[in-house]
Amino acid sequence: MATSLKSLSQYSDKNILDISNKKFGIVVSEWNDQVTESLFSGALDTLLKHGAKKDNIFRKNVPGSFELTLGAQWLAEIEEIDAVICLGCVIQGETRHFDFICDAVANGITQVGLKYNKPVIFGVLTPNTMQQALDRAGGKHGNKGDEAAITAVKMLGF
Repeated sequence: MATSLKSLSQYSDKNILDISNKKFGIVVSEWNDQVTESLFSGALDTLLKHGAKKDNIFRKNVPGSFELTLGAQWLAEIEEIDAVICLGCVIQGETRHFDFICDAVANGITQVGLKYNKPVIFGVLTPNTMQQALDRAGGKHGNKGDEAAITAVKMLGF
């Protein structure tokens, strides 16, 4: 569903388990940090709101969205980590670089989740403009960080 029709910060509270003993890894891209820091804040706030302990949330930064995959793998291979949330933002530019990066990151994150048999969440914005990114990082369309965090929580209850 298009985010223009639904806020990324709205979700159902159904099937939310007790996450007070769950451990979360959050990998954050430093590229477009005005956006990714807001995504991180949303994810962190959502996890804490639903009972995660701050000491059970581990943040690691990577230079850009392309590096999210390896960062996610490094966190996923830690047995104690129950779920990994990947947060990034790739804004469409004038070249096909955008297509290659977005495709590689989406496929890589999927493969990490399958390899480690744990939730590895794609919280990467792929907007056309910086304004669209800001609108989805706490702006008029909510916060993709909230959506990524609640997705991790719900997948742990699967």
